[in-house]
Formats: sequence, C-alpha cells, structure tokens
Amino acid sequence: MSSKQIKITLPDGAVREVPSGTTPFEIASSISPRLAAASIVARITPVGAQSAVGDGAEKEESAEAAMYAAEDAVAPRLVDLSAPLTGDAKLELLTEKDAEALKVVRHSAAHVMATAVLELFPETKLGHGPATDAGFFYDFYREKPFTPEDLVAIEAKMAEVIARDEKFERIYEPREQALAEFAKDGDFMKEHFVTKFTEPGAEVSFYRNGHFVDFCRGPHVPSTGRVKAVKVTNLAGAYWLGDEKNPQLQRVYGTAFFSQKDLDAHFARLEEAARRDHRVLGKQLDLFSIQEIAGAGLIFWHPRGAMIRKLMEDWMRDECLRRGYSLVYTPHVMRRELWKISGHEGFYSGNMYTPMELDDAEYRLKPMNCPGHILIYKNSPKSYRDLPVRYAELGNVYRYERSGTMHGLLRVRGFTQDDAHIFCMPSQIEDEVVACIDFAEAVLETFGFEKFQVELSTWDPNDRDHYAGSDENWNLAIGGLKRALDRKGIAYKTIPGEAAFYGPKIDVKLVDVLGRLWQLSTVQFDFNLPARFELEYVGEDGERHQPVMVHRALFGSVERFFGVLIEHYAGAFPLWLAPVQIGLVPIAERHQPYAEKLEAELKAAGFRVESDIRNEKMNAKIRDFANQKTPYILVFGDKEAEAGAVSVRARGKGDQGSVPLAEFIAKAQELVATQSTEL
Repeated sequence: MSSKQIKITLPDGAVREVPSGTTPFEIASSISPRLAAASIVARITPVGAQSAVGDGAEKEESAEAAMYAAEDAVAPRLVDLSAPLTGDAKLELLTEKDAEALKVVRHSAAHVMATAVLELFPETKLGHGPATDAGFFYDFYREKPFTPEDLVAIEAKMAEVIARDEKFERIYEPREQALAEFAKDGDFMKEHFVTKFTEPGAEVSFYRNGHFVDFCRGPHVPSTGRVKAVKVTNLAGAYWLGDEKNPQLQRVYGTAFFSQKDLDAHFARLEEAARRDHRVLGKQLDLFSIQEIAGAGLIFWHPRGAMIRKLMEDWMRDECLRRGYSLVYTPHVMRRELWKISGHEGFYSGNMYTPMELDDAEYRLKPMNCPGHILIYKNSPKSYRDLPVRYAELGNVYRYERSGTMHGLLRVRGFTQDDAHIFCMPSQIEDEVVACIDFAEAVLETFGFEKFQVELSTWDPNDRDHYAGSDENWNLAIGGLKRALDRKGIAYKTIPGEAAFYGPKIDVKLVDVLGRLWQLSTVQFDFNLPARFELEYVGEDGERHQPVMVHRALFGSVERFFGVLIEHYAGAFPLWLAPVQIGLVPIAERHQPYAEKLEAELKAAGFRVESDIRNEKMNAKIRDFANQKTPYILVFGDKEAEAGAVSVRARGKGDQGSVPLAEFIAKAQELVATQSTEL
C-alpha cells in the first residue's frame, strides 16, 4: 500500500486521512464491524480534478445497459467496497436503506443468473444483463429454446451459486486480448460490446466470481452470497440489437430484493396489479375494446367508457376556458410540406405514418397538434397586448408504434391529446410555465392522485444531430424551466439527453395507489418552431419580435390517462366519474312503477341511473350491479314505496339502511359537486 495519504470525508463531515489504496470496506471496518457487514456498495465524489479510484478504474467502459456512458472523473459514482481509493474524496457507504444499493444487488443477480446458465448450458453465448426498475434480465443466444423446466433449473442453480458465496473480483485485460478471446469462443455479442464501447489500447474491465468471468464495469456486491432473495420470473424473445434481421435472443427475466419478505411483498403487489389490469377490467366493465379487424393500437370506446371520457373532456375544456385558453380544432391530416417546415419530417419521421398521395400533394396523418396551432396563430397579426395567446385542443393524433410495444390503452397508435400551446413574450415564459404546473397539480388532485414526482429533461450538447436550436437558446430555455420549478418549490430530478428535439421539458409523473409511476403531464419549452414558422408579434417598441412557445399536455393522452384511472381505482370510479352512478333494484314486479318514479327523479337531479326490471331474483340483480362496480344500489319494496324512501347499498360499505329519497339525493349531489373519491 502506498505511503501517500489521502483525505476521505464522511457524510457527517468527519475527515479521515488514510493511505492511498485504502478500500471503502476497510474504512467501514474501522468505523464499525456492523457497518462493514451491512455495506453493499460505496458512493464516492472525488475532491479535485483527478479520479479518486485507481487500479485502472478510470479507463474502462462497460457492456452493461445503462452503464455505457463515459465516466466523469469528478462526478459522484458507485464503486465496489474493494475498490482502492487513490485521491481525496467524499465517501458514502450504501446499505439496504439506499435504493441505489438494490440496483447493485440486482445487477449482481444478473451475473449469478449468467453463471448458472453457463453451468447448465455451456453452449450458450452471453449478451448483457442490466438491472432494471423491477429486477434484472440477461440476454442469451442458444439455438434450443429454454423451457419452463429450464427456468426452474436455472433458479435452483442460482441458489447454489449464491450458497457458494463466491467473491466478485474486478480484473483487467488488454482490449486486443479480450477481443481475440471472444472471437475465438464465438462470443459475438461480447465482441461487439468491447469493440463499440472501448477504445483501442484500453484496459477492459471484467468481473469474476468463481470460474465465471463477464465483461462489465460494475459495481457489484462483495460476493454472490449477498444476493439473498432472488426469483426467475419469465422468458421473452429479443432480437440482437433490436434488429429483426439479427439472431433472436432469449431474454430471461428475474428480480431480487434484500429479503424474502420484500420479495413476497413484491409478488403480492404484482397480483394486485394483475387484478387492476385495465385491459381485463375494460372488458369486464364493457368500457373499451381493440378490434383485430380494425388494427392494433386503435381504441373503440364503448358507451360506458365513452361516458367517462366525456366527463374527463368536459372537465378539461371547462378548466381551460376558466384559465384563459381558447379552444381550437385542427385537421387530422395535413400536407407533408408542413411537417418539413416544423422539423418533424426530419426528427420524428420514424414515429409518423407514411405519406399519402392525394390530388395536389403528399399528406401525412398528424402526430402532433402544434403545427396546426401555429398556423392559427400566424393567420392574423399579433401585438404584445394580445400575448400570451393560449390555444387548447383535445385533438386526435396518430403515431406509428411497433407491434411489440403496444399495451392496451397505455400505448396506442391513435389517441387524443389534451394539447395546448401558449405563445408569449420571453418575459412571460416563467409565469406561463408556473401556471401550467398549477394546472397539472389541479388535474392530479381532481382525479384522485395525491403524489407525484417531477423530472426536468434537458439536452445533450454533445449530440447536436438530435436537437434543433443554438446553445444560447437551450441554456435560456432550461434556465426558465428551472426557475419555474424553484418558484413552485418542487423537488425535481434532471434527466440529461431526454429533451424533445425542439426544447427541454418538465415531466410530471403521478404515483398511483400501488406506488407505480406513470408519465402523463408534460410542459415543454420551444424556441425552435416559432423560428421555423417565422412567428411574430409587434412589441411595445413598434418593432417585430419572435414569440416563444410552451407545449403542454396534462392528461398526456385521454386514452393513457383513462387506462391509469381504471387501474388506480380498480374500475371502482368515484361517484362523479362512474358511468352508471345508481342502480335501481325493485324487489318485486309490483314495485316497477316506483322504480320508474325514482329513475325520473334521480335523472332530473342529474344522476346517471339504470333500473333492473328483469324477472330475476333481487340478490341476482344486486350482484350484477355490484360486479359492474356501481357506486350506489338502491333497493325498494312496499315499505320504501309508501315512505318515499330507498334502502341504500354503498359500494365497499354494504347496506346503509333506509333513508328518504331527498336525503339520499342531497348527499349524492354533494359528493358529485366536490368530486369526492369517497361514498
């Protein structure tokens, strides 16, 4: 170990001077043996311009998904507990309390899976095996398909590898030697990764556990024994490099948690998610369908689903008008030349349907509403006194999605965007973005979502081919969005490289009842389209100026938001959104006249009502309404007819007893007026 001393700053501010080459594990052990045993991985932030980790770690690249990016020598990064520290740094020791540590466990579990597969099926060639938000996967090439029995065997072999408690050891090899070995063994995927993600003459990073060696940057848990609760979940196909012309790989999925208790809870959540699957409930409740004869990704709204859609859209249009928007409508198809001017033809054509040749020109189905709104703005002169101009449209758009990516209402080819575009002066942009965020919060609150997370997507200045506009404009736009978020006091995560081609954006991700994140609302800054279309307004100085533009969609799409609503409420919609709010159940045929009277009074009071006058038993009628998740079921016989009352059954609460009709109406009207999620 070197005699050079380095300074390591701990989270509590304490500074320890240790010899260069000291590892995070050694520092943890010096603090507490219990801390050392609990630590999984370390996060280091170098202090100064040089890397704080030695032994070649600053030079290598990885084949693992989500780890391909080049390392920043002064950025925080995760390292193995065994990594030698060679420079001054801030050090954090991550345990089971840290979410990032779980991803490291899952990444290590992917290596355990690959170890098991090669021990069982040595002819297999390896792709890559990243951690994901839900677990991990590993891509394998093998001519013979894996069977369900093979997956069981793989999981059993993984348990053996874990029990062996093999140390994860990082080793290095010259790039040319690694390429030669992979080529000799026919490991075409690893050869590709090394070629693409390392430089000639580089030292290539590998991880070894037992006899298994994999091209990887890590980091990993100290040993396979730290992968405690793991499960192989399913098998899917994936083309090599996503190209249908390439060999088909077998992608084996799994998940891992810190404990069996966490693993069991995860599968309980999956069962609940399956119970709430909007595709199943959509059929059960007769809300929507996708018809094979019509085409994939195209939604047919049935009467009950269409009623909920109407309520959603009515609320949105009314709220837009209240907040100073003007409603507009634009065509579904427009000349191809328009999309060339907007830049979609160049930047977005892969997501657009192919052009259609008509009498006078080529046309394209619109994937966006923005060029149409721009043409409306441009149709008449604008003064600074007119700004901001806010156009809103619930407009149908069409985007080409690959067949394997579509998923019920959540990813479709034709959908309705609650789109709006705000044209304003640069001095107004911050206020307008804040107002859009306020609007997004109102959407979430109204429809029953209490929590959300925010991301700020920025550009990658090193990838100029994917973005339009100058550095100055991008920096100005990103700064404006940041200031708006800061004014709102909203915590956010910055996501580099995820901006739209025309500008940065704020994404609001709601959290549903199961804790799942859904990307819906977005607010985007655009300086590009106003320039492309030469938009103008006359300023207070009498000169012509270019406005800036804000895109915003709050449902995201009506279809996707509806799908999320179905799953959030498990189809049991709040009273104000329920397609049928009240079901009427007469006990006997002689009570049908009272049923007709009740139905008329309830409809006059503004409720959506259905009467079941079939010649069926009362309990069967109640069960049918309950299966449709009807909020209220009103049962009545001689006693209720004489008293002008109803016996109320509330969804999820059962029999509430007999109450006067007027009392029931007053309570239900209040629940609708307040858009309550409770009965």
